[in-house]
Amino acid sequence: MLPKLRFAVLFAALASLAGAASARAADGFQTQAPSAILVDYETGTILFEKDADRRIAPGTLAKVMTADVVFSQLKAGKIALDTPFTVSVNAWRRGGGPSGGAAMFAEVNKPAPVGELLAGMLVVSGNDAAIALAEGVGGTETEFSQQMTERARAIGMANSEFRNATGFADPGQFSTARDLSVLAQHIIRTYPDYYPVFTRPNIEWSRIKQRNRNVLLDAGIGADGLQIGWVKDVGYHALGSAVQNGQRLIVVVLAAKTEKERLEEAKKLVEWGFQSFRQRVIFAADQEVARAQVFGGAAGSVGLVGGRPVTVLTPRSGNERITARVVYNGPLMAPVTKGTQVGRLEVTRGQTKVLEMPLYTQEDVPVGSLTDRALDGGLTLMGDSVRDLAKRALAKIHK
Repeated sequence: MLPKLRFAVLFAALASLAGAASARAADGFQTQAPSAILVDYETGTILFEKDADRRIAPGTLAKVMTADVVFSQLKAGKIALDTPFTVSVNAWRRGGGPSGGAAMFAEVNKPAPVGELLAGMLVVSGNDAAIALAEGVGGTETEFSQQMTERARAIGMANSEFRNATGFADPGQFSTARDLSVLAQHIIRTYPDYYPVFTRPNIEWSRIKQRNRNVLLDAGIGADGLQIGWVKDVGYHALGSAVQNGQRLIVVVLAAKTEKERLEEAKKLVEWGFQSFRQRVIFAADQEVARAQVFGGAAGSVGLVGGRPVTVLTPRSGNERITARVVYNGPLMAPVTKGTQVGRLEVTRGQTKVLEMPLYTQEDVPVGSLTDRALDGGLTLMGDSVRDLAKRALAKIHK
């Protein structure tokens, strides 16, 4: 079995970004929120994080995961926005008017179209709408919650578990600020046709008109989603997205002490992010980032590229040291096909990992001659550069 190689690389292309850390740089920013993260949507750069992997009950933010499952069904053509789902007695009693909680006030044993149930769930946090959607898609809410966790894993939410569609308290249900930021990015990128439901100003159902509960939409920061929530004994949550001058930021604030603190900290994070960073391209889309060792090939290594520009955001007020490393399983075995994903690039600003992206092989590497393979067998322990030098020297001799 080939060993897993992890090696650090300090790129010359990053040298111009290195310098003394400014006293006003990213690490100097503070938030009162116990757990938070701020991410640049376009580049995936993490601008700020605080205890972002702390497991916390998501409360109403779980409805965004519920929406993702429903969106995926819509995109796959398994249901449509006008597909009617019947509001069961269970959905009505536990999530509707009799529950005393947030509801769209759907009528029991009456059908409601998927599009309106989505609006009821995402605009006014209707628990009746969430349960009706879960039962309509999954048969039962329990079955649906298993789909939620499976979907979470599929899109990269490695630290989340879901037990219901509403966010009702359950000891087995949790997520993190980092995972919720991943969810927001996925929904915005994957479902542009459905994302506008988050900005719907109000809904009217059963002759009851209700305004959008997301206070971020009226905070003057360019917010266009996603959801706010509250969990007893945990605190106030916000999962937001905001756009200014063509740039989109994703913000997550978890476990704030009060509604006021939730709004102020989310707003402060977003405003700071828009004002404090600028975009820097460190590698072009087709620029070689590193080289991976190849065993048994006509060449001893192959270039690795990102397939898209490698871009990070750095503080406007001063340069911080930007470093990067490549992680891959190697050496690769020939033949190697161009465009194969074989590793990943991790970029760090100061002490914070701000970007992680896949790397692909830059060219084909066919199986080498008997001489090439013999050299690989004899020189493997001496390293990639030595092997390449030996092959070039041998090629000169044979000319």
